Formats: sequence, structure tokens, C-alpha cells
Amino acid sequence: MINLDEVTPFAEGGNRMCFVHPDNPKRCLKVTHPGLLEKIKENKSWYKRFRSLESFDDNLREQEAYNQKALKKDNPDVWTHLAKWHGMTETNIGMASETELITNNGEIAETLETYLFREGITEEIKLAIEEFQTWLEKHLILTKNLIPHNLVIYQQNEKIIIKIIDGLGSQAFIPLPNYSSFFAKRYVKRRIQLMWSRIHWDLSGRKGSWK
Repeated sequence: MINLDEVTPFAEGGNRMCFVHPDNPKRCLKVTHPGLLEKIKENKSWYKRFRSLESFDDNLREQEAYNQKALKKDNPDVWTHLAKWHGMTETNIGMASETELITNNGEIAETLETYLFREGITEEIKLAIEEFQTWLEKHLILTKNLIPHNLVIYQQNEKIIIKIIDGLGSQAFIPLPNYSSFFAKRYVKRRIQLMWSRIHWDLSGRKGSWK
């Protein structure tokens, strides 16, 4: 069991905290906030309260997302724009989803959101996003909405590379994209459209609905 008592999370979301693995600085440990699943379940509609706590667990959903068909292929290119997953790991504050920690010159990689707020849509970042979306369409990687704070950037051979660190998996109500390439292509194209909508919404002052 990994003890995280002396480790400060480097990032926190609404559902999970992110820690640098104390024994492996190239790994990230994502742990659900203690007591959160019980609170989520209490606030759900009455009929959803019959579901198990595990059904609300982002770590278990992430585990399922990494088992999607596209990532089972023996092709290293599928990891070009995606943090690798290393399984579930037990810690003293709960189970953790253990993933690759993306770094840039020894520092934790900044998010696309941070970059865009500082620099805007530069020609360099536009090319990186276009390369990223080409990869999505080529491999039919299923993601939830591609929010800029769930994407990080790092330099490789003087070129910006974008990687997904969160939000993997399909959110289609009927899971046809999981089984059909036809529906997967439509699903991925829609995620790309929404990604650009979100980027423009962020940069325009977040007025109205980004969808």
C-alpha cells in the first residue's frame, strides 16, 4: 500500500486528487476525494440511488475506458496523444488510478487551457490541435468532451504535442460507438467539433453555452 500522508496533490478536480507517485516520479496517482461517492449518490435522483457506489467511481470508469477496442491494438501510435494507464493501485486514502505523468523539461506539463489563456491560438498550437484531431479520427479513440484542462502540452523535438490526461471513454447514451466503426467515426467527429467550441468559448469570455 502506498502512503500519501506526506504527499501534497499537484492538482485537484471536483472528483479526484492527483499525486506524483512517491516511488516513481513518472507516474500519477488519481484518488477520489474521501467520502465523495456517498455524497454523489445521496444527491442523485431517487431511482439512481439503487446503484452501487462503484457505478459513480471515476477511477473504475477510467479503467473501463482504457479497455476500449482502439487501445487493445498492438500499435504504439495509439499512445502518441494519450497518457498510458498502469492499473489500479491501493493507497492509504483509497484506490488510485495510476497513469503516466506527462512532464516537460522536468516539470509537470501545463494544460492546454493554461496555454490558451496565456498565448491564445498561436499557429504552433493550432497545428498541434490539428495533429491531435487527426490522430483521434485515425484511431477512433473514444473520449468524453475534450475540455482543455483535461489536455496537456509538452515539447518534443521543438514541436508541441497534446496528450489526454483525463476524460477518456464514451458518453454515448446508447454505446454504439463502442462496437461500430461507423458510429465511432460520427462520435469522434462530434467530440472534435465540441472541442473547438469549448476552446472558442473559453477564449471569448465564457459567455452563454459552449455547446
